[in-house]
Amino acid sequence: MQLAMIGLGRMGGNMVKRLAQGGHEVIVYDRSADAVKAHVAKGVKAAKDIADVARHLAPRHRRRRR
Repeated sequence: MQLAMIGLGRMGGNMVKRLAQGGHEVIVYDRSADAVKAHVAKGVKAAKDIADVARHLAPRHRRRRR
């Protein structure tokens, strides 16, 4: 599964760690470049801003309700 996390504080950082260990593709963004670098070293993808987060995510197709 592909996920994005905006904010890599105590809670966000731990969630990213667990998701990545579980085999998920995670894209991260935080105001702190050091926080992003620390997580990229563990195998997640970095985004330079929130718009870049959206560009990294694969498009999802919506099902129409009938």
